[in-house]
Parts: sequence; structure tokens; C-alpha cells
Amino acid sequence: MPTAAEIAGRAGCSVRSVFERFPDLLSLQVVAASYAMDQVAALAAPPLLDADRNARIEHQVQMRSHLCEIWGRLWRSLLVNRGDSDELRQKISAFQELRLSRLEIAFRPELAILPDVECRQILVALTLLTDVSSWQCMREFLGLSVDEARAVWVGSLQRLLPSTSPA
Repeated sequence: MPTAAEIAGRAGCSVRSVFERFPDLLSLQVVAASYAMDQVAALAAPPLLDADRNARIEHQVQMRSHLCEIWGRLWRSLLVNRGDSDELRQKISAFQELRLSRLEIAFRPELAILPDVECRQILVALTLLTDVSSWQCMREFLGLSVDEARAVWVGSLQRLLPSTSPA
């Protein structure tokens, strides 16, 4: 989590000004989480419903990677501090449910041909694969460029999702 001095510096104000508006950094983080989640919801393009499988995969990867680039650091900070705030835990949980439902909608044709247990397993795998921590691992620790990391996600999704076309 960034320090109060780092937050103040980024905001162009004094540390005192930060604490005049927020009683502590956790309160600031809860407000930042609400703001970020509203922004993500506004930025996230709706899933392509009528496109073919590869186009839907590309679209999902483009959208998700863009959001990970913008909000990755804040998300990591939220996860670290979720144990300190019921409100923060609830926001994170609601956001994860929204992400899961968007994946389910985006890949409904592929998931519909699977038994329920396998469908759930694939959804869990999709969620883990396209998580912020996965993106940050590729970008920060493995040194992949945005395009290289996107290619990993695209290839992985193509292998993971069954094809609905006849073989």
C-alpha cells in the first residue's frame, strides 16, 4: 500500500490534507476502491455476444488487460488490506462476482456444451487465468510486454475453452 506521503504527492497536496479528508489510509482505500470499481464498470466494454469464439477471446483479453494495466496496483493494495475492512471485503467480493458473470456471458456458447461440474471448473480457471495477479506476474516478474502477455492469455483461453464448431 502506498504511504500517506506518496498519496499526497500523487494528489498534489500535503499529507495533512489527506488526513483532513480521511481519518486513516484504510478509509481512503475504501473510497478509492468504490471509485475504481465504478470506473472499471464504465470502461469495461460489454462482451461480444454474436462474434465467433476467437473474436470474443480477443475482445475479452484486450478489455481485461487494459483494465489490469490501469488498476493493477490499486487492486493489489485492496487485496492486501481486505482483512482490515468488512466494507472492502464486500466490494472485492461483489467485483469478483461481476467478473465471473461477465466471463460466463462472454463464453456462454462454449460453456453450455459442458456438464455443470466441468463448466464451473472452466469458469474458475478462466477467473484465475485472467486475474490481475496473473497479469502482474507476466508483466512485472516475467518481463513480458503488453502484447506478449496478451498473447499468453489468448493462447491459454483458446486451449481452455472448448470449440462449439464441429471437428
